[in-house]
Parts: sequence; C-alpha cells; structure tokens
Amino acid sequence: MSNGHITVETRGHILLMGLNRPEKRNAMTLDMYYDLARAYGELDADKNLRCGLLYAVGNHFTGGLDLPQWGPVFAGGKWVELEDGMLDPFGVDEDNRCRKPIVAACQGICYTVGFELMLAADVRIGTKDLRLAQLEVKRAIFPVGGATVRMFEEIGWGNAMRYILTGEELSGPEAYRLGLLQELVEPGEQFDRALEMAEKICGAAPLAVQGALASARRARVHGPKAALTSMFQELQPLMGSKDAQEGLQAFLERREPNFTGE
Repeated sequence: MSNGHITVETRGHILLMGLNRPEKRNAMTLDMYYDLARAYGELDADKNLRCGLLYAVGNHFTGGLDLPQWGPVFAGGKWVELEDGMLDPFGVDEDNRCRKPIVAACQGICYTVGFELMLAADVRIGTKDLRLAQLEVKRAIFPVGGATVRMFEEIGWGNAMRYILTGEELSGPEAYRLGLLQELVEPGEQFDRALEMAEKICGAAPLAVQGALASARRARVHGPKAALTSMFQELQPLMGSKDAQEGLQAFLERREPNFTGE
C-alpha cells in the first residue's frame, strides 16, 4: 500500500512523480519503489500523458536505497516482481519500459539508485550543488539498476570506471561537463526548468516523440543496424495520422500545430 512517499500529480499532459521522504534524504524503500513503478505504468498507459517529470522534495534527490529493506532482495539473486500495470523505473528490461520520455530534476545528494534513475531518464536537469555517486562498491555490492551499462555509454569507459570502481563523488558542474546533465541550474530552479523542458516535449506530436525515442533506444540496445533497418517501417504508420496532417497544415499556415496524439 502507498505510504505517501511518492507523490503523483497530473499537470496538463505531464505526470509529476516526486520522491517525498525528505526527512530520510528520500532513501528509497520497497514501497516507494512499487509506487514509483506504478506511476511509470500509469504514464505509459494513459493516452493523455505525454511526458513524465521525476523530481524530489527537499534539499536532496535521494541518499539511495533503504538497505535494510533491500538486502534480502539482493540476497535472493533476482529483482523484485512487479504487478500488472507497473513498469520498472530503472528500465533494466529495455523491451518493457515506459515508452514515454522522462525528464529528471536532481539536486543535492543523488547516490546509488538516484544516479541510476537519472541515467534511465531521457533529459536531465541538475543543480550546481548536485553530488552524484555510485557508492555500492563501498558497501560490498555493485550497481544493479543500469549504471554498469549506461554510464560508460554516456561518459566513456575510463570515466565511468573511475566513479563506479571507487565510489567517488561527481559534482554537478563536472557531470554537466561530461554530458550527464543537459542543463546546470542554481539550487531551487531545477523543477521549474525541468517542467519547461517537459512542456516543450509535450508540444511536439506525441506519437512522433514516442517513435523517435523507441528508435533511439533500439539503436542503443540492439545497435545502429537494427534501428536503421526498422526506421521507415515504424515511420510509415505516423504518416497517415491526424497529427501528421495537422503538422503539414500548420506549416502551410505558418502557425503552431495543435497535436492530439491521433
């Protein structure tokens, strides 16, 4: 059952998903994980929703997992099972993840699973006081939420291994320099800037956004050849959509398009 540590709110076409346990630096419990997975499932299934915004209440994004709760999960040798309607926020199963884009707004301490939630997002806004770290090796485990795969894709092998194998902190400005963050803002500005970014995404044609995201993810997971081979087959259905007609008409009339996702 939900304990209120994950807040979910719809704002227009955006689903706001907040980590809300600031008194514990938003340390993620099992209940929080399930609630967040339920929110990602809602985002994926609701045709009115076009983008998700992941953020955190308080001065810190998250200090990581609530380890006493998660220890037995790791000792069991497999990930937690999700109910129908839930989707893994870490997107470890690339063929069964949320099909809509996620914008992440991160501040303060962002350790372990926080870092991996950020890596799983599609656009990331971070603050100048951001402190990222994959501390798992200092706790006798290693990252299992995607960091060992995604980080070197983002910042190169040597840089990724430096931070994964040492558990060393990475500052917000350095994360921006390396390309992990798309924008660096002052503390307190991250949510508003992420919301602006999400609204821009929502202004584009929803089916086209999802198609572009799927194609890019396919290239990343299965290689460029797989994405290039299927590209025009996936584009073809979009050409007959109402939004494609609206896009052309708006171009001819020199106005902003009004996309409906149809």
